[in-house]
Amino acid sequence: MEPKAIVANVRSIFSLPDVVFKINELINSGKSSNNELEQVILNDPGLTAKILRFSNSAYFGFSRKIDTISHAIALIGHNELRNLILASSATTVFKGVSSDEFDMESFWHHSVCTGVVARLLAYNVDCRERIFIAGLLHGIGKLILLSQFPEQAVKILNTDIQDENTIIKTERKVFGFTSAELSAEFLNAWDLPKSIWQIVSAQLTPLSEDHFKTDACILYIAIKIATHKQQYPEKEICGAEIEALCNPAVWDFLGLDDDIIELLNTVADLQIQEMFHYIKPDND
Repeated sequence: MEPKAIVANVRSIFSLPDVVFKINELINSGKSSNNELEQVILNDPGLTAKILRFSNSAYFGFSRKIDTISHAIALIGHNELRNLILASSATTVFKGVSSDEFDMESFWHHSVCTGVVARLLAYNVDCRERIFIAGLLHGIGKLILLSQFPEQAVKILNTDIQDENTIIKTERKVFGFTSAELSAEFLNAWDLPKSIWQIVSAQLTPLSEDHFKTDACILYIAIKIATHKQQYPEKEICGAEIEALCNPAVWDFLGLDDDIIELLNTVADLQIQEMFHYIKPDND
């Protein structure tokens, strides 16, 4: 059993809407106008409503009400627009995956938390958007396993009390690969940039990544923070506690300290709440 074979079997089931590929194509061309993007979005009333609602949320904090898609695009920019469309579409694509023994809402909340935290940790503006998408989608391999091998996947997915190494070893023993590797393979099949799926592939061993090492380390730390916040939702985050959960070499490589982590947490909470409300599949 290999990730490529599984992805080939499920790619048609979990395919992105045409609007996502069209928007991505226009933005990647570098020549698209705001009007062209607006016309594509307006053909999807549900997506139009979501973008307008989120553009007016506290996530962006604009002082004036945004009531047109053209206004939204002008203010949030092309890359952020692509993020919103991909985030909303991805959760909808996997809406049919469910299990009475697996908390899907908790899964997406963790994913959103990872994406938002990774974005805040990003070292420059140019990498913020891709690292947000990597954070948001880093775990979708788990959903694919849940859809294809529900019995085995549930047993592994519900082992939160086990350490990460145990879960990784169990995945390799049962499937022959990790859910992280499957996530990366699937994002590659979705034609997302290598700068996204490559760091998802390296999320467990970020220092082994050559071309996107900093991004992979950021994703690694963001996952640790999201997991900690999920396990202790009422507890104030402490930088020392996060550091204790991480590979010291990764922590040192990014030059993190308690103040950075605690400040990040203060900013992240509201953004996580807003983004989670936006991407929840039942908000369609």
